[in-house]
Amino acid sequence: MTDMAAHAPTASRRRWGSTAAGVLILGVMLFPLYWMLNTALQPESGLLQVDPVPGRLDLSGFSKALGDQGGHLLTSLVVSLGAVALCLAISAPAAYGLARFGLRGSRTVVFGTLITQMVPGIVIANALYAAYVDLGLVNSYFGLMLADASLGIPFSIVLMRSFMVSIPGEVVEAAEIDGAGPVRVFLRVILPMSRNSLITSGLFAFLFAWSDFMFALTLNTTDDVKPITLGIYQYIGAHVGDWGSVMAASVLSAVPAAILLVLAQKYIAAGITGGSVK
Repeated sequence: MTDMAAHAPTASRRRWGSTAAGVLILGVMLFPLYWMLNTALQPESGLLQVDPVPGRLDLSGFSKALGDQGGHLLTSLVVSLGAVALCLAISAPAAYGLARFGLRGSRTVVFGTLITQMVPGIVIANALYAAYVDLGLVNSYFGLMLADASLGIPFSIVLMRSFMVSIPGEVVEAAEIDGAGPVRVFLRVILPMSRNSLITSGLFAFLFAWSDFMFALTLNTTDDVKPITLGIYQYIGAHVGDWGSVMAASVLSAVPAAILLVLAQKYIAAGITGGSVK
């Protein structure tokens, strides 16, 4: 009993120490976000004259940023949603084929898919530009959607394959006995059961497309298709003295991704860990 009583304060101190370390690390990681919002709320202050805490809430920077960058936010939303649709339309059937049909060399295909994630973006962008010129896809919404979709396809294939492998074969066999063909099994059985992995893959594909800068800069030579990342990049050069508006535009660009992460967090946890247990 004495040893247990002596051990209790030690365990409590360890928990408090771990909590304090976690709060400290979280504070360091979130400080840039706080400073970005703090600067956005003080649009009249210079970058070096920003107060640690805003004395009053001045939303004029947000109003100006929304007027200047609102169209670019809408462009990013359209391109990102299109990239998600293309990514899932390509990666879901590919993942199902690799998971269910016992294709020879499927493990090699999966490994090669992971290797593609290591190729530098600038190499892919330069190769795509030459192909896009011949195909007439430069400065087009579809061209940028297709390029951004390629960022999420490898990750989505690997994630969804690991989830679909864990689906019991008896479920597929029961559907086939009821007269369902391969396409119907995929659409009516596999996809609904893979909802968590689909949502997780779609979310990451959206984030990849939303934060893309390399393809947006390389594959667009006019202002016809300008997502928010490229808009902020050019905004800094044009308004280098107005950091409040620049930071306000950055805050606005982070809002959609933050909302999606909050709404989909339970699906993300289930989608990532779903294929680990069979």
